[in-house]
Amino acid sequence: MSRIAYDPVKDRFASIIRNNRLLRTFFYKLLDLFFLRSWYVRALLKQYAAAMDKNDQWKLLDAGCGFGQYDRFMLQTFSQVSIKAVDVKKNYLADCRHYFASEIDKNRITFEQADLLNFENSGVFDMAICVDVLEHITEDVQVMKRIMQSLKADGYFIMHSPSIFSEEDAGEDESFVDEHARTGYSKSDIREKLQQAGLTPVEVAYTYGNKGHFAWKLLIKYPMLWMNKIKLWALPLMAVWYILTLPLGLILMKMDMSEANEKGNGIYAVARKDL
Repeated sequence: MSRIAYDPVKDRFASIIRNNRLLRTFFYKLLDLFFLRSWYVRALLKQYAAAMDKNDQWKLLDAGCGFGQYDRFMLQTFSQVSIKAVDVKKNYLADCRHYFASEIDKNRITFEQADLLNFENSGVFDMAICVDVLEHITEDVQVMKRIMQSLKADGYFIMHSPSIFSEEDAGEDESFVDEHARTGYSKSDIREKLQQAGLTPVEVAYTYGNKGHFAWKLLIKYPMLWMNKIKLWALPLMAVWYILTLPLGLILMKMDMSEANEKGNGIYAVARKDL
């Protein structure tokens, strides 16, 4: 199987959109459109954060914020949220600070460099999200414990990660993605690890079932492979490709969300910190 390293591709896109607000906004919209995990995560955030936003200001931890796409969604969707976004990459954080400057001035969001293994904020947050981060960290239970400790009682934790059925396996000769520390999680595995971390699982489900996985191949896998091989010369090819495949891909993604996937290449979990 052809291998891909996501980080160089992400860094390439970051260099293109850096300090250009219009391009960065367009990039956020593309991420939300093309990545099925974003569809799932945004639906979960709407479901579990809606009640919080009816009260006074509440706090969200974005553990591994990356480009800040979910921070943008939260700030636009919920008027009472205050966000602390952390990541290990200084360049990503600097780009986010530039884009979110007005929200920073209004004290709606802060960006901080932090290692999640050593993150300390006891009993501060009403909700924490960790999207496609845990698969990169060997000591994942320790990170979950740190996040649990940062939550208030009855606070929610939402995560998404590749599952054990993913083609993006780590540690395999035929791995598609280079940067992962493990193959992924099963439902029983993530439940057990959440419980070890002191969290109570509320909801666990597979994402990227057969339909969603095929859409991922059409819309993400093949274009990413082209970007790795022929760099920016891939853009004209991708434009034609998406004209032909985007409608089908979006339909398949919508169908994936409406079905209970017995297996899937991704997995999400919602957990709660008990009183």
